[in-house]
Amino acid sequence: MSTDEKLMKGIEAMFFAYRGFTQDPDRILAQHGYGRAHHRAIHFIHRWPGTTVSNLLSILGVTKQSLNRVLRALIEDGLVESAKGTVDKRERHLTLTEAGSALEAELSEAQSARVQAAYASAGPEAVAGFELVLEAMMDRDLFGHYKRLGDDRGTDRGET
Repeated sequence: MSTDEKLMKGIEAMFFAYRGFTQDPDRILAQHGYGRAHHRAIHFIHRWPGTTVSNLLSILGVTKQSLNRVLRALIEDGLVESAKGTVDKRERHLTLTEAGSALEAELSEAQSARVQAAYASAGPEAVAGFELVLEAMMDRDLFGHYKRLGDDRGTDRGET
C-alpha cells in the first residue's frame, strides 16, 4: 500500500470512528433538542468548572454569537449557571447544575464505553501511539488547552 493510500485510509478511518464516537451522544442530545455544540460546551464546562466564557470561546473556536446561543439554551434549561467574576465583573464564570452534570455523565458514559472497548481491544502500545498521533495533529494553541485538562482542576480554571 502506497503512502497516499495509507493516508487516505487513515483519514477515512477517522471519519468512520468519529461517526461511531458521536452517534450515541447525538441520540441522547436529540432527546433534549440539543446538538454537538451543546455537547462540547457541557463537556468543557464540566472539565473546568468556573471557566470563563472567553476561555470557552478559545477552546471551541466558535463565534461569540454562536456560543451565546448555545449557552442561552443551556442556562434557560437549567443545565448551566453563569456568575459574574469576583475580580472582573465583566467575566462570566460557567458551572454545570445538578441537571447539567447528570446529562454530562450520560453523554460521557456513552463515549467512555466505546473508547474503553477500543483501548482494551487495541492494547496499551497502540493506545500510546494513537494518543501521540492525535496530539501531533493538534494546533499548538489547542494543544495547550488539551495539556491543561490534565492539570489539577482545583487550581486551574482554564482561564487565558
